[in-house]
Amino acid sequence: MSAPIRIADAATVRLLSPGDCVDVLMIGSEDTSARVVASSVRVAHVPKSGDTGPGDGADGALIVVSVPRRTATVLAGAAADSRLAVTLC
Repeated sequence: MSAPIRIADAATVRLLSPGDCVDVLMIGSEDTSARVVASSVRVAHVPKSGDTGPGDGADGALIVVSVPRRTATVLAGAAADSRLAVTLC
């Protein structure tokens, strides 16, 4: 399944390429702790350089990851009230 997620730091997204393996972390809005919500997921799509859309930049940037349906649900829930970040595997 393909799941679009907004990564809080748009500059980090520019480092990604389709096929990269990432861990997706949730950063709580009330503290600075982070926890892994999806591990070892594949990046399916990233914006092209210079391709910006509404919300890109200060509000982060959208990427698409390939994940099982259950993980897509977890990611959607995490994005609803937290910022998301990625680390390369």
